[in-house]
Amino acid sequence: MLATVTLTLLKGLVTTLELFALTLVFALPLGLVISFGSMSRFTPLRALVKTVVWVIRGTPLMIQILIIFYGPGLLFHLPLLPRFTAALVSFVINYACYFSEIFRGGIQSVPRGQYEAGQVLGMTRSQIFFKITLLQVIKRIVPPMSNEFITLVKDTALVRVISVYEIIWMGESFIKKGMIWPLFYTAVFYLVVNGLLTLLFGWFEKKLDYFK
Repeated sequence: MLATVTLTLLKGLVTTLELFALTLVFALPLGLVISFGSMSRFTPLRALVKTVVWVIRGTPLMIQILIIFYGPGLLFHLPLLPRFTAALVSFVINYACYFSEIFRGGIQSVPRGQYEAGQVLGMTRSQIFFKITLLQVIKRIVPPMSNEFITLVKDTALVRVISVYEIIWMGESFIKKGMIWPLFYTAVFYLVVNGLLTLLFGWFEKKLDYFK
């Protein structure tokens, strides 16, 4: 029985990790782009971006998943997106907005004098950003980013609302067979994944200590 439960949970874990990884692949660069929009000197663009970020951050992720999955069909009579695709789009949009605020805070926390020093040295705006600003931003955003990554792992459980078979869905399926211990077993998988992420970010933060 233990082998059967483990195999079933591993299938759900694959879906969970796939959603986690793909969300990061798309949400991190999109979040950086959104952060530039929220700092834009073009007022209408800045206002629009800030409004979108406010709406996304101010509403539950579960509602966003439901709207993206059911919305196109109910509002425009379009075919429904595949369940996993709808979940991925929801997560990418949601986490890109959260990441954008972390990026914005990190960028704006770098002293203005360092940018001016780069200009004195004849560096272009892109050179200043990638050679001076970006590395310091990475150092400053590691702690809040680690929190978001761990939250993302746990938030993947929300996709069960549109019947994406992630790990908790798999664990819960055993309740019908009169077994609750697989749910506790599921918690072990989350602890292991988040423990590894914690160790990884701790190691990465130490590697960036030269920015003290």
